[in-house]
Amino acid sequence: MKIYEIREMSDEELLNRIEEEEKNLVDLRFQLELKNLTNTAKVSTTQKDIAKMKTVLKERELEALKESKNKKEG
Repeated sequence: MKIYEIREMSDEELLNRIEEEEKNLVDLRFQLELKNLTNTAKVSTTQKDIAKMKTVLKERELEALKESKNKKEG
């Protein structure tokens, strides 16, 4: 998933997608241990996608805090 696609999503969509991807990651790890996973790169890709989504959420949270702080000072 590309970062611009993630940035277009709403916070609620991101939270739902993170939850889905974390469940998917558990399944992928299970398949990997059972030697049923043919494309082992999926584990790494899924981890990276989760990290990107969490990063975007954190950026938005920090931006909101920054704006609220500026409103209080101004």
